[in-house]
Amino acid sequence: MPATSKRYPVPLSHVPAGYTVRVVGIIAGRGAARRLAEMGLTPGSIVRVLKNDVGPILLYVRGITVAIGKGMAMKVLVEVI
Repeated sequence: MPATSKRYPVPLSHVPAGYTVRVVGIIAGRGAARRLAEMGLTPGSIVRVLKNDVGPILLYVRGITVAIGKGMAMKVLVEVI
C-alpha cells in the first residue's frame, strides 16, 4: 500500500492481504448497506484482510471470518491503521 493510503480512504477491494483497516464510509444503496452491516462492516469497524487475490476477499471482522465479493468491497471505504 502506498504511504498516502494511510491518510486517504481507499476501497476495501484495493487493500492487500495482511493489512488492518478501519471502515470510514459505505457508498451503497440501502440493500447493499444493510448486507454489509449484517457482515459487521459499518463505519468505525476494524477489519483485517486475510486474502485478496482471485475470488472473494476474506476478512476478519468482529471475531468472525467473512467472504465478500470484489464489487461489494468497492463500496466500502477504509483507511489503513
